[in-house]
Amino acid sequence: MDIKLDPSRDDLPLMANTSHILVKHYVLDLHVDFESQVIEGTIVLFFEDGNQFKKGNSSTEKACQLESNEACKFRMPEPCHIPVTNARTFSSKMEYNDFAISSKGEKDTSDKDGNHDNLEQASGISSSKYCCDTGNHGSEDFLLVLDCCDLSVLKVEEVDVAAVPGIEKFTRSPKLTVASEELRNQIVHELVTLPADRWREQLDYYARCSQAPGYGELLFDTDTWSLQIRKTGAQTATDFPHAIRIWYKTKPEGQSVTWTSDQCGRPCVYTMGSPINNRALFPCQEPPVAMSTWQATVRAAASFVVLMSGENSAKPTQLREGYASWHYYVTMPMPASTFTIAVGCWTEMRLETCSSNALAAERPLPPSEADFRYIGICGHMEYPCRFQNDSATTQEIIPHRVFAPMCLKSACQETLLRLIPPCLSAAHSVLGTHPFSRLDVLIVPANFPSLGMARPSKEKTGLVSDSGASVVKHGLNPEKTFMQVHYLKGYFLLRFLATRLGHETYFSFLRKFVHMFHGQLILSQDFLQMLLENIPEEKRLGLSVENIFQDWLESSGIPKPLQRERRAGAECGLARQVSAEVTKWVRVNQRPRKRQRREKEEVFEKLLPDQLVLLLEHLLEQKTLNPRTLRSLQRTYHLHDQDAEVRHRWCELIVKHKYTAAYGSVETFLQEDQAMGVYLYGELMVSEDARQQQLARRCFELAKGQMDRSSAKVVAEMLF
Repeated sequence: MDIKLDPSRDDLPLMANTSHILVKHYVLDLHVDFESQVIEGTIVLFFEDGNQFKKGNSSTEKACQLESNEACKFRMPEPCHIPVTNARTFSSKMEYNDFAISSKGEKDTSDKDGNHDNLEQASGISSSKYCCDTGNHGSEDFLLVLDCCDLSVLKVEEVDVAAVPGIEKFTRSPKLTVASEELRNQIVHELVTLPADRWREQLDYYARCSQAPGYGELLFDTDTWSLQIRKTGAQTATDFPHAIRIWYKTKPEGQSVTWTSDQCGRPCVYTMGSPINNRALFPCQEPPVAMSTWQATVRAAASFVVLMSGENSAKPTQLREGYASWHYYVTMPMPASTFTIAVGCWTEMRLETCSSNALAAERPLPPSEADFRYIGICGHMEYPCRFQNDSATTQEIIPHRVFAPMCLKSACQETLLRLIPPCLSAAHSVLGTHPFSRLDVLIVPANFPSLGMARPSKEKTGLVSDSGASVVKHGLNPEKTFMQVHYLKGYFLLRFLATRLGHETYFSFLRKFVHMFHGQLILSQDFLQMLLENIPEEKRLGLSVENIFQDWLESSGIPKPLQRERRAGAECGLARQVSAEVTKWVRVNQRPRKRQRREKEEVFEKLLPDQLVLLLEHLLEQKTLNPRTLRSLQRTYHLHDQDAEVRHRWCELIVKHKYTAAYGSVETFLQEDQAMGVYLYGELMVSEDARQQQLARRCFELAKGQMDRSSAKVVAEMLF
């Protein structure tokens, strides 16, 4: 897996010019079509520029040079209707969970004849026909750059927010007169800066504005990684329209969503935390500094359930023609990469019996706006913060729902549903107030890339340009998904600090840290600096941010503190019990095939899952284990029924010792645990055993169509 990296393809570009203009809110109106494997519709973006930019800003030229030295060419769409299948013909009035949206002033954007001339560019993103070279005219116009990839962008237009009934309350003038760019931008400014206790009204008007008619189409162009938009004559971010609507559709091969099947074989689609995050789902600002809120209405066939990372427990609104719509929203500003969606034939799982106490603990809090009090102790931008709500701070178990394919009902009933309440309670006891008011848990398909949640963070980006553009170092390298050293070191560093400082001191600090920095972007060094400043001097002897970075992050191999901890851990009772069991198994393995009559049968102790992992790791160090021993291991611990960590070690033993009788377990693991299975493919190929290599290739052929793209690419390079 040692591949020479190509920086032009290895680093993920963050193209959005967030230093000039920021998205404050997204309104998405989408339709999910499983037959074509396309999500299509509109997204309305509401901006705020801060009025800090002067006319004549020349950053446009820099932004144009995104991936080539060619002059940027902008295209004006043809005046025609945009086809969005029947997504916009379901209902003339959209019913939202928490408020009704008026349809007054709504422009009919349905396609009457189904025709639209759409050019497919080599970049993989669509644009429309007419073009003008900004080198000849309009070179001083402000250029909006959004992160975008694998999307067909059909049309971009300014939104006439001034046409919304009742919008005059957001203008300084008592009565609306002739609408102007300045007036429309003033309305958006007043809307995005509403006090947090008016969040419901704010969401209502965001939705109303998103349905307002267009005020004129905007020039746009695309390349591999960005969508570039300008308006002739708008020379600064202040002059640029602060509410725009983009008509677009995703592509089946887009890397932000996975179209697949669930464990019951039913179709589903989900966002997957891919290296390019959500830019192939909607045009957005990817850098984490672009914190925004959003609301989304998603339509799908009535047999499907739509889940999103929203704050409300959405219920379906039945539409005509066998479709339903779901509406979600968030009021906490977050990076666009945290937007998630999953659509499938999920079933909400419930315990058949539920105690009254549990029901009382999970009862939703009343959504009274008076509960939110702002007394200046939060360091984040203003939003309806639960840390300011007395009821929320004492709520140990927040309302939660569990969704899964029906074929997993028994497993959810027996295990998962009973685990969630104590886990939520434990999180509250350690960290304090839950930042969100509710939780949805989904059992994802087997191909979900659980090891690859590579979101961009402040410390992983490269040098930031004046416009705010940067790169995520190695963000496109598929192998980085599977390099777990940094995660493991981080985990053991936190354990080391907890042990060194004492659990009471450490957890007390964690609660303080969460309370102080909730809703904000934080660097690792901020966490460590605050930790060391908040503990007694006698407990931080020899500890500093510099030496922690040196010992744990900048040095290769196992850090010395962790080596000492491993030696000490080997003496604990659970580890000693595992060592005794290893000795028994080594003894069993060394016995001759025909045992003497006087010889006693070994009696093995029952082990916890973590102990089983340790046992199998010790046995992996043995040079040989005979088939009889491996068969006895499997029977004794029912290894095929254990969790994925245990089964992974068991499969490693099978591969190492060429235990052909259990090759079926390896095949099952490679099909059902695809993210972890990547390592097993490597083991099968390294062995240079023809049968094992054939097994690897056969499993890959069966699974590759459903595998995460990064996983499939890495495995293909191993096999061929």
